[in-house]
Amino acid sequence: MDQQWQSSIVSLNNRRETVAAAGGEDRIAKQHSSGKLTARERMEALFDDGTFVELNDMIMSRSTDFGMDKKKKPGDGVVTGYGYIHGRIAFASSQDFTIGGGSLGEAQAMKICRAMDKAMEMKAPFISINDSGGARIEEGIDSLTGYADIFYRNTIASGVIPQISVIMGPCAGGACYSPAITDYIFMTDYSQMYITGPAVVKSVTGEVISSADLGGAGVHSSTSGVAHFVYPDDLSCLNGVRRLLGYLPQSNEELPMNVPGVSKDDSSVLAEIVPADSKKSYDVRKVIDSIVDENSFFEVQESFARNIVVGFARLDGETVGIVANQSLYMAGSLEINSSDKASRFIRFCDCFNIPLLTLVDVPAFLPGSQQEHGGIIRHGAKLLYAYSEATVPKVSLIMRKAYGGAYIAMNSKGTGADIVYAWPIAEIAVMGASGAVSIIGKKDIEKAEDPAAKKEELLNAYNDKFMNPYIAAEHGYVDEVILPEETRQKISAAFNMLKTKERDLPYKKHGNIPL
Repeated sequence: MDQQWQSSIVSLNNRRETVAAAGGEDRIAKQHSSGKLTARERMEALFDDGTFVELNDMIMSRSTDFGMDKKKKPGDGVVTGYGYIHGRIAFASSQDFTIGGGSLGEAQAMKICRAMDKAMEMKAPFISINDSGGARIEEGIDSLTGYADIFYRNTIASGVIPQISVIMGPCAGGACYSPAITDYIFMTDYSQMYITGPAVVKSVTGEVISSADLGGAGVHSSTSGVAHFVYPDDLSCLNGVRRLLGYLPQSNEELPMNVPGVSKDDSSVLAEIVPADSKKSYDVRKVIDSIVDENSFFEVQESFARNIVVGFARLDGETVGIVANQSLYMAGSLEINSSDKASRFIRFCDCFNIPLLTLVDVPAFLPGSQQEHGGIIRHGAKLLYAYSEATVPKVSLIMRKAYGGAYIAMNSKGTGADIVYAWPIAEIAVMGASGAVSIIGKKDIEKAEDPAAKKEELLNAYNDKFMNPYIAAEHGYVDEVILPEETRQKISAAFNMLKTKERDLPYKKHGNIPL
């Protein structure tokens, strides 16, 4: 090997060492002391062992203002590249907090956008790991334009490839909007998201609040609904991302993987889980676990709008999306947050060819001035819209209550359900017996010599005629009334029948979903 080759190789190796050193030993040590992995360590944890390939590792900022010519480092505060997750290709970016606090400038945005473009070309998922102080002030409008370029790509990729955001540190200001456009947001316990931080909030409004109380993982998972999943640390969080991707296809042009597991049928216990008395509550997650493959249910937004349960599971190895009323909270009634939660999940499943199973036990849309003034009409309409728009196979099981507009909204025959089953204890009506009799029997009760006895008579008549699934079955709104022990077999058979379903919607650019 001649001297020029040797010199060139030494130069390249030196540059590689500089790239690998990131922000330096002290800053890496500080990252570790905070309980956080470095950007490259996160990539190695995300992808299958030894498959991560880094791209554009030597890109640097072109900015020289405010002393930036002395601060810039290779990589410009982000690691981008591709690798394999469960043997399937995926692309990712991981902001490097050890370099300039991971702040976003022109070069960093360009790196992220190139990775996003490649993910779209390859029809593969894109994962964005966020750990950044926000826009790089020194680069001014170029930094803001960088965010705009990312937001635009998030929007164009929506519904084409799965997009997942992982918040593993600060994510403030405009940086929050990229995660908000993506499909799912993961957070670690020590991460934060907010448009304006505690200092700005105090200066503008006088409110004193901590970062955690303003935009911590607990707030966003239970109150705002911004975060879908929360984990205690980096490694468990990235394993959660890997688990989610196992349920999803690579793009809207594919079906999810079939993952053989333990196919079991515990339908025989369903009559023990669900009380026939509709005033008694139960945990619908036990119903789900009794129907789907063993240990396959993966709940989404577990701590938000707990009156409805959504998540992914497998049935005979095939991914299904599940939407279920949860009687443990608000008796399973629908309200603003549950409508938003369910409708977005339904639309995601429809985007990515994931069949929908709906488990119905719903008394009503929650009444009251707080709900009306908060816009329950437009929020509830999202649920109707999402089910009506979805063209994937849709199977419903009416377990107990299915009343009024909430019955319609929970994937009824009228909103496009392909198959509707009901248990023999199901009650399908405009409203519960007591409320109905108080309205339609008001005059008869008032005229009666014994109003209480008359009301009881009318209640019994109403219950006999309407509080069962057979009128709905006679009119074709229920396809079959089934025994609880038949549940898994019937649902599985229905989805098998529907595998080749084709349904085309009228041409349009897109619908106008209620806001």
